Amino acid sequence: MKKTMKWAALPVAVSLMLLTACGASNEGEKSSSPTSSPSTQPATAGPKPELKALMRLGPNFAKDPIATMLEEKTGYKVNYEALPVDKPEDKLNLLIASSEPYDIVSTAGDSSSKAIYADYAKKGALVDLTPLIEKYGKNIKASLSKDTLEMAKVDGKIYAIPTRTLESVGTSLMIRKDWLDKLGLKVPTTLDELSVVLKAFKEKDPGGNGAKNIPMSIKGDNPLVDNLVGAFGMVNDWNDVSGKLVPRAMNPAFKEYLTYMSDLYKQGLLDQEFAINKDATVKEKFTNGKAGAIVLHWADIPAIDDALKKNFPGATYAYIPALTGKDGKAGLAQSSGFDRLTFIPKASKHPEDAIKWMDAKLEPDTFKNMAIGVEGTHHTVKDGNYYPVLPIFNDERGSASNYLTGIDETKYPIYWQARVRKDDRLYKGWEFLNKLQKPEVFKQNPLGLAPYFPNYSKENAQLNQMVNDYAVKIIVGGEQLTGFDAFTEKFKKAGGQTSYDEINTWYATTRK
Repeated sequence: MKKTMKWAALPVAVSLMLLTACGASNEGEKSSSPTSSPSTQPATAGPKPELKALMRLGPNFAKDPIATMLEEKTGYKVNYEALPVDKPEDKLNLLIASSEPYDIVSTAGDSSSKAIYADYAKKGALVDLTPLIEKYGKNIKASLSKDTLEMAKVDGKIYAIPTRTLESVGTSLMIRKDWLDKLGLKVPTTLDELSVVLKAFKEKDPGGNGAKNIPMSIKGDNPLVDNLVGAFGMVNDWNDVSGKLVPRAMNPAFKEYLTYMSDLYKQGLLDQEFAINKDATVKEKFTNGKAGAIVLHWADIPAIDDALKKNFPGATYAYIPALTGKDGKAGLAQSSGFDRLTFIPKASKHPEDAIKWMDAKLEPDTFKNMAIGVEGTHHTVKDGNYYPVLPIFNDERGSASNYLTGIDETKYPIYWQARVRKDDRLYKGWEFLNKLQKPEVFKQNPLGLAPYFPNYSKENAQLNQMVNDYAVKIIVGGEQLTGFDAFTEKFKKAGGQTSYDEINTWYATTRK
């Protein structure tokens, strides 16, 4: 699956360049129409111009059949480029600051990226799309909900076409089912049952690893384990506690979670090397038969299955359902918010054509063709469900997500399921997490579709790092929980209280 790009705050030098290249922010606010900028030109009735697009990720666009199809259907030839995988924000900042004439730019949609987008908009670096959508965005308005467009606004204006994240559960704890069977145990459903299972893995050694046996392994940069945190009522970074959104560091349940995890560590039930584990390390320990349980995204199942079965042909595995805590709490994180944002820089030479192109892609038949191809060629339909025709689906529509600049929010979640049906192992994992759980355990990120918060956006990354570092220290015994209140105060002074006040001022308006 795609990995979200991480953004850094705009360097001072780049901010100054933006001001020089794009004009002061108040000047940008005065330009309610893109045609007021000297660099913009209205679309003409003549031949359609070639557009220049900078996308988040991408295949070899020149050879991709989707690009060819879109050119045929929309009438626009597009010169695609992709941001680099490493430090994409650096490249983008320089391109925007130097007024490179891109017509379409697609970035990530997480909170850090929204902050960068808002900064661009406030500095006058982006075209106000509000009048363009009104004039040329028939399909955009029909495909995107009003809430989606509202959440993309900066100072009351729409500067980007947002692509909604599909609301689904991605990760949970995966456990060796054959180890459970060997010991006559069932898949755990509560925190207490998980502790019993991990203790049996350690003491009875179903993997035959002796002293090298690892009941459960996790990553050092993610000590707040998916599924486990749900049993403490802390599924997301911020959770509703008595009508207020509270970050984990200010949540009393955080102390209870750390107590549970440090106890697992002391008993040897949690990987003693977890603090230095990387994602690849954890997966290797699982496929090499040393670890009995790990956190895994369903998209990784085929690769994990291949590696595990190569080493242990009879191995089986299963997802642990949403674990229930002592007070009945349970929860799995369900993604929400924006997958990406697509904007038109002020340096664009063809802003009206850019919005027309994005609108044409959302014409129902064209969008469906882009997403899953042609029925009978790329996919089949049975009982209203879409199934891929392999291998042509992968060959000719495998890169469809790279072209998204807004989605049909009603139909795309149904179309998209064809992608998980391309491998039965993939589908079974996705189905278990998303269709075979009780609906009440799905917990969406309450900030997923929240507006831009200046203080939160500025401080969130460092505050999350502070929480993670503290959790690791507590779990491994480097610090004691007697200092928990002092840590909470430190968190508040570092920006946590300001973010709390800012977010809850907004949250109160959503509950009226």
